[in-house]
Amino acid sequence: MRARQVVVDDVLTALADPTRRQLLDVLAAYGEATATMLAAELPVSRQAVVKHLAVLGAAGLVSGDRAGREVRYTVRSQRLADTARWMAGLAADWDRRLARIKRIAESG
Repeated sequence: MRARQVVVDDVLTALADPTRRQLLDVLAAYGEATATMLAAELPVSRQAVVKHLAVLGAAGLVSGDRAGREVRYTVRSQRLADTARWMAGLAADWDRRLARIKRIAESG
């Protein structure tokens, strides 16, 4: 499998969970936050937030920087942008295919 496809697969897998999507939204609004701060905003425990952050981190969607005893997380947007570009390309391919089918159907 190509490296880019692995990245897209990891991102889509991470985003498949609604709690992780909500976690990304909250983290993006904060800019930077600890797992404790994020857990206060979500209907899950701090431990669950840490597990979700690990999945998001493995997909390259968040990064954590240790500051003393805390880990401060931030959103990394590059993988989202890469995935959005892949999806846009896929949509363009389908648009071209559908336009061709339409032309064939209308010409016959």
